[in-house]
Amino acid sequence: MIVASVSAGTVTGFGETVPAAFGKGGAIAAREKREGDGATPLGVWPIRAALLRPDRLAAPATRLPWRWLRPDDGWSDGVDDPAYNRPVRLPQAYSAEHLWRNDHVYDLIIVLGHNDSPPQAPLGSAIFWHCTHSDSGPDRRPTEGCVAIDRPVLARWLDLLAPGDAITIAL
Repeated sequence: MIVASVSAGTVTGFGETVPAAFGKGGAIAAREKREGDGATPLGVWPIRAALLRPDRLAAPATRLPWRWLRPDDGWSDGVDDPAYNRPVRLPQAYSAEHLWRNDHVYDLIIVLGHNDSPPQAPLGSAIFWHCTHSDSGPDRRPTEGCVAIDRPVLARWLDLLAPGDAITIAL
Protein backbone atom coordinates (compact mmCIF):
# COMPACT_ATOMS: atom_id res chain seq x y z
CA MET A 1 0.00 0.00 0.00
CA ILE A 2 1.25 3.49 -0.85
CA VAL A 3 0.10 6.37 1.35
CA ALA A 4 0.77 10.02 0.66
CA SER A 5 0.30 12.21 3.74
CA VAL A 6 -0.20 15.84 2.81
CA SER A 7 -0.02 17.04 6.43
CA ALA A 8 3.22 15.16 7.08
CA GLY A 9 4.66 15.99 3.64
CA THR A 10 5.57 12.36 3.00
CA VAL A 11 4.85 9.31 0.88
CA THR A 12 5.15 5.86 2.43
CA GLY A 13 5.57 2.73 0.37
CA PHE A 14 7.68 -0.40 0.12
CA GLY A 15 8.92 -0.05 3.70
CA GLU A 16 10.14 3.55 3.26
CA THR A 17 8.81 6.98 4.13
CA VAL A 18 10.20 9.80 1.99
CA PRO A 19 9.66 13.58 1.78
CA ALA A 20 7.09 14.70 -0.78
CA ALA A 21 5.63 17.82 -2.36
CA PHE A 22 1.93 18.42 -2.91
CA GLY A 23 -0.29 21.05 -4.53
CA LYS A 24 0.31 24.73 -3.92
CA GLY A 25 -3.45 25.01 -3.32
CA GLY A 26 -3.35 22.50 -0.46
CA ALA A 27 -5.43 19.34 -0.44
CA ILE A 28 -9.18 19.12 -0.96
CA ALA A 29 -11.91 16.53 -1.30
CA ALA A 30 -11.98 15.16 -4.85
CA ARG A 31 -15.57 16.38 -5.38
CA GLU A 32 -14.31 19.96 -4.78
CA LYS A 33 -11.32 19.70 -7.16
CA ARG A 34 -11.43 22.21 -10.03
CA GLU A 35 -9.17 22.76 -13.01
CA GLY A 36 -6.37 25.17 -12.21
CA ASP A 37 -6.93 25.37 -8.44
CA GLY A 38 -3.49 23.90 -7.66
CA ALA A 39 -4.98 21.54 -5.08
CA THR A 40 -4.14 17.87 -4.60
CA PRO A 41 -7.29 15.71 -4.54
CA LEU A 42 -7.72 13.51 -1.47
CA GLY A 43 -8.70 9.91 -2.09
CA VAL A 44 -7.51 6.55 -3.34
CA TRP A 45 -6.23 6.81 -6.91
CA PRO A 46 -5.38 3.77 -9.02
CA ILE A 47 -1.97 3.78 -10.65
CA ARG A 48 -2.65 3.57 -14.38
CA ALA A 49 0.69 3.72 -16.23
CA ALA A 50 4.14 5.30 -16.43
CA LEU A 51 5.63 7.75 -18.92
CA LEU A 52 9.43 8.16 -19.12
CA ARG A 53 11.93 10.43 -20.87
CA PRO A 54 14.08 8.12 -23.01
CA ASP A 55 17.02 10.55 -22.93
CA ARG A 56 17.06 10.64 -19.12
CA LEU A 57 16.07 7.18 -17.82
CA ALA A 58 16.68 3.58 -18.76
CA ALA A 59 13.82 1.21 -19.53
CA PRO A 60 12.16 0.17 -16.25
CA ALA A 61 11.63 -3.35 -14.95
CA THR A 62 8.08 -2.50 -13.92
CA ARG A 63 4.96 -4.60 -14.46
CA LEU A 64 2.94 -1.43 -15.09
CA PRO A 65 2.07 -0.42 -18.62
CA TRP A 66 4.57 2.24 -19.70
CA ARG A 67 5.87 4.08 -22.73
CA TRP A 68 8.53 6.56 -23.71
CA LEU A 69 7.58 10.23 -23.81
CA ARG A 70 7.89 12.10 -27.11
CA PRO A 71 8.68 15.81 -27.53
CA ASP A 72 5.14 16.46 -28.79
CA ASP A 73 3.35 14.74 -25.89
CA GLY A 74 0.83 16.74 -23.92
CA TRP A 75 -2.08 16.23 -21.53
CA SER A 76 -5.31 18.10 -22.14
CA ASP A 77 -6.35 20.54 -19.44
CA GLY A 78 -8.75 22.47 -21.68
CA VAL A 79 -12.20 22.25 -20.11
CA ASP A 80 -13.86 22.54 -23.56
CA ASP A 81 -11.65 19.87 -25.12
CA PRO A 82 -13.36 16.55 -25.98
CA ALA A 83 -10.03 14.96 -24.95
CA TYR A 84 -10.08 16.63 -21.50
CA ASN A 85 -7.81 14.84 -18.99
CA ARG A 86 -6.35 12.61 -21.68
CA PRO A 87 -2.99 12.43 -23.45
CA VAL A 88 -2.78 14.53 -26.63
CA ARG A 89 -0.24 15.34 -29.35
CA LEU A 90 0.93 18.94 -29.51
CA PRO A 91 0.18 21.39 -30.91
CA GLN A 92 -3.56 21.11 -30.62
CA ALA A 93 -6.52 23.49 -30.60
CA TYR A 94 -7.18 23.34 -26.84
CA SER A 95 -5.11 24.04 -23.76
CA ALA A 96 -2.72 21.23 -22.82
CA GLU A 97 0.19 20.69 -20.49
CA HIS A 98 3.53 19.94 -22.19
CA LEU A 99 4.95 16.68 -20.85
CA TRP A 100 8.41 17.07 -22.42
CA ARG A 101 10.00 19.52 -19.98
CA ASN A 102 13.52 20.80 -19.41
CA ASP A 103 13.35 20.86 -15.59
CA HIS A 104 13.37 17.07 -14.90
CA VAL A 105 9.96 17.16 -13.17
CA TYR A 106 8.43 14.91 -15.83
CA ASP A 107 11.43 12.65 -16.42
CA LEU A 108 9.19 10.00 -14.87
CA ILE A 109 5.42 10.37 -14.60
CA ILE A 110 3.08 7.92 -12.90
CA VAL A 111 -0.43 8.54 -14.24
CA LEU A 112 -3.04 8.45 -11.48
CA GLY A 113 -6.67 7.51 -12.07
CA HIS A 114 -8.17 10.77 -10.85
CA ASN A 115 -11.24 11.94 -12.82
CA ASP A 116 -10.65 9.49 -15.65
CA SER A 117 -13.67 7.21 -15.92
CA PRO A 118 -14.96 9.14 -17.70
CA PRO A 119 -13.23 12.51 -17.31
CA GLN A 120 -15.54 15.36 -16.37
CA ALA A 121 -14.51 18.96 -16.94
CA PRO A 122 -13.65 20.94 -14.87
CA LEU A 123 -13.01 18.39 -12.08
CA GLY A 124 -9.22 18.35 -12.56
CA SER A 125 -6.76 16.94 -15.03
CA ALA A 126 -3.17 15.71 -15.16
CA ILE A 127 -2.99 14.52 -11.55
CA PHE A 128 0.34 12.72 -11.65
CA TRP A 129 2.91 11.28 -9.29
CA HIS A 130 6.16 12.73 -10.60
CA CYS A 131 9.68 13.88 -9.72
CA THR A 132 10.51 16.84 -7.50
CA HIS A 133 11.88 19.95 -9.20
CA SER A 134 15.56 19.21 -8.93
CA ASP A 135 17.53 16.25 -10.20
CA SER A 136 20.65 17.42 -8.36
CA GLY A 137 19.22 17.69 -4.85
CA PRO A 138 16.05 18.21 -2.87
CA ASP A 139 13.85 21.02 -4.17
CA ARG A 140 10.34 20.25 -3.06
CA ARG A 141 8.48 23.27 -4.36
CA PRO A 142 4.71 22.75 -4.37
CA THR A 143 3.13 21.16 -7.43
CA GLU A 144 0.08 22.18 -9.45
CA GLY A 145 -1.95 19.47 -7.64
CA CYS A 146 0.22 16.40 -8.11
CA VAL A 147 2.36 14.33 -5.73
CA ALA A 148 6.13 14.62 -6.22
CA ILE A 149 9.06 12.72 -4.70
CA ASP A 150 12.75 12.61 -5.53
CA ARG A 151 13.52 10.92 -8.85
CA PRO A 152 15.83 8.16 -7.54
CA VAL A 153 13.12 6.95 -5.16
CA LEU A 154 10.33 7.19 -7.74
CA ALA A 155 12.43 5.26 -10.27
CA ARG A 156 13.23 2.55 -7.70
CA TRP A 157 9.56 2.27 -6.67
CA LEU A 158 8.43 2.15 -10.30
CA ASP A 159 10.11 -1.24 -10.61
CA LEU A 160 8.02 -2.48 -7.65
CA LEU A 161 4.65 -1.18 -8.85
CA ALA A 162 2.14 -3.46 -10.51
CA PRO A 163 -1.31 -3.24 -12.10
CA GLY A 164 -3.92 -2.91 -9.37
CA ASP A 165 -1.73 -0.74 -7.13
CA ALA A 166 -3.08 2.59 -5.89
CA ILE A 167 -1.92 5.61 -3.93
CA THR A 168 -3.95 6.95 -1.03
CA ILE A 169 -3.70 10.72 -0.64
CA ALA A 170 -4.77 11.71 2.86
CA LEU A 171 -4.33 14.63 5.26
